[in-house]
Amino acid sequence: MCMHTSIPDTLRNGGPSADPSGPPSPSTDPTAPDPQAVEAFGERIGSALNEGGMLLLLALGDRTGLLEALSDGGPVTSRELAETTGLEERYVREWLHGLTVAGVLELEGDDRFRLPPAHAALLTRSGGENMAIYGQFLSMSASVEDEVVHCFREGGGVPYERFHRFHEIMAEDSAQIVLAALHEHILPLAPELPARLEEGIDVADLGCGRGRALRALARRYPASRFVGWDLSEEAIEWARDRAEEEGLTNVRFAVRDLSDFDATASENRFDLITTFDAVHDQAFPERLVAGIARALRPDGVYLMQDIQAHSHVAENVDHPLGTFLYTLSLTHCMTVSLAQGGRGLGTMWGREMARELLAEAGFADVTVHQFEHDVQNDYYVVRHG
Repeated sequence: MCMHTSIPDTLRNGGPSADPSGPPSPSTDPTAPDPQAVEAFGERIGSALNEGGMLLLLALGDRTGLLEALSDGGPVTSRELAETTGLEERYVREWLHGLTVAGVLELEGDDRFRLPPAHAALLTRSGGENMAIYGQFLSMSASVEDEVVHCFREGGGVPYERFHRFHEIMAEDSAQIVLAALHEHILPLAPELPARLEEGIDVADLGCGRGRALRALARRYPASRFVGWDLSEEAIEWARDRAEEEGLTNVRFAVRDLSDFDATASENRFDLITTFDAVHDQAFPERLVAGIARALRPDGVYLMQDIQAHSHVAENVDHPLGTFLYTLSLTHCMTVSLAQGGRGLGTMWGREMARELLAEAGFADVTVHQFEHDVQNDYYVVRHG
């Protein structure tokens, strides 16, 4: 496959009427593009192609265990790495070459490769923060490109079941963002929660996915009672199996469609309700939030984690992950909601709309928090007031 990514000669030389033997002729067409701007944008596209390729290579390295195998920083050959990981050497070699050219790996001599410690800290589980996982979101999105193109033309959306690895990837992401901060940062946002959980309360996690956060709470607070609901049968089955393996008797998981939660939620049922990155991709988020208001006891707390953004694009142009998050919105969060006939709020629905939704549900006491280590999420502490 050959791709032509250079700037066309006619633009590089000043336009089709330019004399190649002299300086570029200034254009008299006020609508003609600025050649320097064209060249600069062409360079940006070329850089994006390289960076996109790097992200895919990182995703492959994460899934195959190659990055973890390089985490000790020692130089290895492609054959040694293939033997260590049990993978095919020819594929390992091409992967190593790609990430070496990308500047992720360092080359020693002609055939030995190493992952620098500063890179391992951000690309491996043993390093503490595995950012390689985010490349998998893009490859997941690319897997439904044909369906999304169809939606552009015909409307509708791409249903959850087409995203075969979504809950697996989200569980990895949640482990780094939610689990890592759950006990030290998130729960103390409502200062009374740890003590109440110790004493024993009723807790629900809505849109729980594979239930990693809920199982962590169930392990930490055996006197409390936990329930997790999600639309995905695969995710719920996985959560149930892990809870059984861990011998957790104070947590249960069930498949539940929350699109009518405003009507089906039991009144005054829970002391704590949580949603982790789950509201914006619901078919009818206003019904979910109204149901939460109905199910939460008068002295209860609703903890909502959702994307840190504004509801107006003009206020998101400087968002450090804005392009990435709008892409995920288009190719997952928005479209799965539309597939259910829902509103399709999208990932970047923003805190202004979130506040409106909470107010409409009757919540009078809403506080929004951010953590220094997390530029992606807002954390809402919500009470009846």
